[in-house]
Amino acid sequence: MKVHTTNYTDTFIIADDCAATSGEVPPIKTDAKTVASLQFEMVKNNPYKYTSDDVFFQVYAERNGLVEAEFKAEREKFFSKGQPCFRTSPLTKRYGWGVHSDKNGKIAVYGCQIAEYAALAKNKDLICVKAMKSASGLVK
Repeated sequence: MKVHTTNYTDTFIIADDCAATSGEVPPIKTDAKTVASLQFEMVKNNPYKYTSDDVFFQVYAERNGLVEAEFKAEREKFFSKGQPCFRTSPLTKRYGWGVHSDKNGKIAVYGCQIAEYAALAKNKDLICVKAMKSASGLVK
């Protein structure tokens, strides 16, 4: 079975058409956490601990009520087909966060208003990848 990945290395994902002027904490709905809030909590609270694949699978597992005993088989099944990466995440497209992947593929987020974001975006040693544009060109 072919394994697909969402991981990048030495890459910074940004959205130059994002309407946010600073990194915003995604809201939590009253009935459940959103995909964006789950991704944000996991990455913001654990910089450079997880890969993109780790985050996307954990969010999938939590939203689908998987138990740890199911993780290995379900993760293989999950990545047996292509999955959207952080280029499509609301964190980059709507909430003003850049996602940096280090040389090991571990990720951290940086708000678009801070100096580190600008430095990463200009770093010639990184591949700077733009997040997917929304249908209207601006994400609201």
